[in-house]
Amino acid sequence: MKGLANLRKSYEQGHLSEDETTSAPLALFERWFVEAEKAGIPEPNAMTLATVGADGRPSTRVVLVKEVDERGLVWYTNYESRKGRDLQNNPYAALQFHWVELERVVRIEGTVGKVSSEESDAYFAERPLDSRLGAWASPQSHVIASRAVLVSAAARAAATYGLKPPRPEHWGGYRLIPETWEFWQGRKSRLHDRIRYRLDDGAWVRERLAP
Repeated sequence: MKGLANLRKSYEQGHLSEDETTSAPLALFERWFVEAEKAGIPEPNAMTLATVGADGRPSTRVVLVKEVDERGLVWYTNYESRKGRDLQNNPYAALQFHWVELERVVRIEGTVGKVSSEESDAYFAERPLDSRLGAWASPQSHVIASRAVLVSAAARAAATYGLKPPRPEHWGGYRLIPETWEFWQGRKSRLHDRIRYRLDDGAWVRERLAP
């Protein structure tokens, strides 16, 4: 670990000028996301979710975005997990996509609320059977004695529900409603491009930030 201070690279793949951006952030995000897919980036929909607990301590984890539109960004999880408990006490969060191969980062901050039961039901029904049974088997973020606890719980869920397990009440979707977006493009000499969009009286204000 002695060489950490000397680990660095020069970012030279792209640039982001105001002329290349859009009037609203969603269109730019969609363009970047498509470019990440075309670049063959593994799981371009993986994003870091940051929450803050009732004790004021932040926590991060990686989740998968499952829907993005004008209403916000949606992911699904166990409501009784640490992130679920955090959001119950503090319904604000931050998201970050890091597409390393393209030297790009997208950061989003905003308020979070649960999606409708109908939306959660529809998505749950589309999940693979093992994933649906896993939602019943795992007391996410809680201490368990061993992996055998999960295996036996999954077996019980399979025996109980067969091929059609219903969605547990403790499992469903969250939607982050963006208040700010930031698009970061790595540049040479650490003079990176940072374009931020922030809501001001219902309209998006676009501005450049110093790197």
